[in-house]
Amino acid sequence: MFIPSAMMQIYIAYLGSLPDGDYTPTSHHFSLLQALFKQSSVENYLIRSYRRSFNGFAAKLTEEEAKKLASFKGVVSVFPNKVYHLQTTRSWDFMGFNQTAKRNATAESNVIIGVIDTGIWPESDSFSDEGFSPPPKKWKGICNGGKNFTCNKIQYLSYSKLIGARVYVTDSARDTEGHGSHTASTAAGNHVRNANFYGLAEGTARGGVPSARIAAYKVCDDEGCTYDSILAAFDDAIADGVDVLTVSLGADMTSEFYFDPVAIGAFHAAEKGILVVQSAGNSGAYGLQSVTSVAPWILSVAASTTDRFLIDKVVLGNGKTLTGFSVNSFNLNRTKVPLVYGMQASTSCNESSARACLTDCLDKTLVKNKIVVCDKIDGLAEALDAGALGSITLTSYHNISFVVPLPASALSNDDYKSLLSYLNSTKQAEAELLKTESIEDSSAPLVAEFSSRGPNNLVADILKPDISAPGVDILAAYSPVASPSDIGKDRRQVKYNILSGTSMSCPHVAAVAAYVKTFHPHWSLSALKSALITTASPMDPSKNPDAEFAYGSGHVNPVKAINPGLVYDNVEGDNARFLCSIGYTEHDIKLISGTNISCSKSSRKALPRDFNYPTLTTLVKDGDSFTVKFHRTVTNVGVATSTYNATISSNSNLDVGVIPRILSFKTLGENKSYIVTVKGKALGEKSMASASLTWSDGIHNVRSPIVVHTYKPDTLVV
Repeated sequence: MFIPSAMMQIYIAYLGSLPDGDYTPTSHHFSLLQALFKQSSVENYLIRSYRRSFNGFAAKLTEEEAKKLASFKGVVSVFPNKVYHLQTTRSWDFMGFNQTAKRNATAESNVIIGVIDTGIWPESDSFSDEGFSPPPKKWKGICNGGKNFTCNKIQYLSYSKLIGARVYVTDSARDTEGHGSHTASTAAGNHVRNANFYGLAEGTARGGVPSARIAAYKVCDDEGCTYDSILAAFDDAIADGVDVLTVSLGADMTSEFYFDPVAIGAFHAAEKGILVVQSAGNSGAYGLQSVTSVAPWILSVAASTTDRFLIDKVVLGNGKTLTGFSVNSFNLNRTKVPLVYGMQASTSCNESSARACLTDCLDKTLVKNKIVVCDKIDGLAEALDAGALGSITLTSYHNISFVVPLPASALSNDDYKSLLSYLNSTKQAEAELLKTESIEDSSAPLVAEFSSRGPNNLVADILKPDISAPGVDILAAYSPVASPSDIGKDRRQVKYNILSGTSMSCPHVAAVAAYVKTFHPHWSLSALKSALITTASPMDPSKNPDAEFAYGSGHVNPVKAINPGLVYDNVEGDNARFLCSIGYTEHDIKLISGTNISCSKSSRKALPRDFNYPTLTTLVKDGDSFTVKFHRTVTNVGVATSTYNATISSNSNLDVGVIPRILSFKTLGENKSYIVTVKGKALGEKSMASASLTWSDGIHNVRSPIVVHTYKPDTLVV
């Protein structure tokens, strides 16, 4: 008797509803498997028959057998079996980076992640010292967190998870905003069981590198982050000996590199081999050319969704159910509550202000014990202050939920119109607000609407953002003295909170960079960056209309990043030569580098698109056909004796050629160069076309997006 091989996995064959009449499901399932395997004995293949409520079965099959079975008459679909777990912080598992992933524990405990943010809450379980050894010998920093702050839980012990803290605003590195604790724990927080936000998203909270050390640099308070504080933090962090810096802050608009403190600080960090990871920005609502992290020596991160989707439901008095987007932790304990529109609940504001529930518009007596309906999500604060029982608002975002300070729901445009129609149809409108629930989102990852888009508004020949990572509905540590919703007078205190933003995606990538560094401690920062970019999982442009301008090279893949095969490395002085190539004067460069750097004739003549970057991007003139060339050099970090073949994938009319099409290596560390030629017909104004180049040796797939566009840089505001 044939026994199923280890190459098989469990697949589920769905056959639809049970047919009427004389039908024996199990017999039918056996007959299908007998026809598939062309043998009578198939008991060892069949795992389970579904025969009471619907028709189907589970069986051990190879991938090819599953495809063949799917073509049989009567088989609706065949799909692989997946393991479901209780809900957790989810993002790391969604990325394929589960707790059983390959680890180098000793090396991980020697990695130091610097967090330039709003400080940290040292007493959080995510930063507990339990099980940690003394700080790495390379650490040269101090714990100088100011007033009422201690890094170690027990002051006289040197064992520490949080090995350093510095403060540049206020008088303490203690996090009063929550943001810094959230980003730090996302990157390197300990395993904390039963973490949740009032029962929502419950599970094990953990950072990407939970054994790594954290150094916190507080540069922001409730009024923002000053340039001087940011530069001071970079200065200290570089000297302290951090390995990776995560920076979830940025400007509202693009500026020249010499006016950008993060770009300047990161330039110096790069010179010392320290990778800086920065959030791409949250200005996606403004459209393309909104990304503000644009320096090629920084890894810029977009935000995308995970397969956990937080929704709430509004049940109207007429029985219709609307789906809303908010993190609503409240139970009203009332089946139906009267509804009142903002314009009917105001005696002091004009109609448009009252409809939006602007500040001081709502009359407390008119909203008492009612759910107030507001045209703007900002109306939540006024609804809370006026004492409304709850609120329903309009939101411009889809699939993104934010914490609300009272029972509330934010509806998309269509559902909000349905709500208003119901309000106008009855004099006794009422609704029920249900607590938020988690559902599966099979369309993930999608780039979040708020995530800032490219193309690069300063250097059009460098693709930004670089990569995408989870940044929607992320549960992580929080400051118990910070408002969880930051709306109105929300005085709740929480240890863990659910936040969304590129601020959340940034520490995910910083953690992956730190993870890769544990396996390759001597790699340059450009090699680290290249490993993440070229192993990223491609994302679907049909679901992300802005394509590479939204997600860069794709969705970060931690497991593949530790073994990229080839990397695009830079040598000393490349960043300065790049600045020469974009027309910066020696004076401009000195403003960034702090040293005198002369631009040679060759660096002046060099093209920015030939900077040895893992992605290939260029600006062309609209209305003209074009032919452009890219020069690149790759370094072998995979298998000593290996041969890579080039493959081009394109969804556009680009004609892409590669010379040579085969790269043969004999040793590790060997370099090989190639030229890519891209030809195309005229592109319209503000348009783009893309393709991708993949070098493969049968084990590694080193993928680089190719983007040609006609978006001229806008006038910069500094």
